[in-house]
Amino acid sequence: MAHKKRETRIKKLLEIMKKERGYLPPSYRFVANEDPDFLEAYNKLYDRALMDGKALPARIRELIAIPLLAYRGHHEAVYNHCKRALKLGATKQELLEAIETSIIFGGTPTFGNGLRALIRIEEDEKKEKQEGKKGKNKGV
Repeated sequence: MAHKKRETRIKKLLEIMKKERGYLPPSYRFVANEDPDFLEAYNKLYDRALMDGKALPARIRELIAIPLLAYRGHHEAVYNHCKRALKLGATKQELLEAIETSIIFGGTPTFGNGLRALIRIEEDEKKEKQEGKKGKNKGV
């Protein structure tokens, strides 16, 4: 019975994390199975840092996180946080300007890391648009 309860807890935690973020790194599944208490504590810290605060909404917090992640060279995280910022109401112009701020303190490599994520989002959107047109043409 305890095993089933643990499995249910892990599944619920991972579902919540994926819903909040819009993605879930595979490594989190590993940690959830090995140490769900740790992952739950980490998720509380994540929520505190990147969800709506008293003065800064989650959208702005994401715009702060993106250049930091670009500086650290975390390409996939930059991309995922850009997508999350858009879902939270950020515009592509805001993403671009957040990325532009990184060039002063992080240099052109950091700037390039941020731009790669933004370009990838643009490519994703074009691909989705093309696939949508193909789907409509099949129905005609």
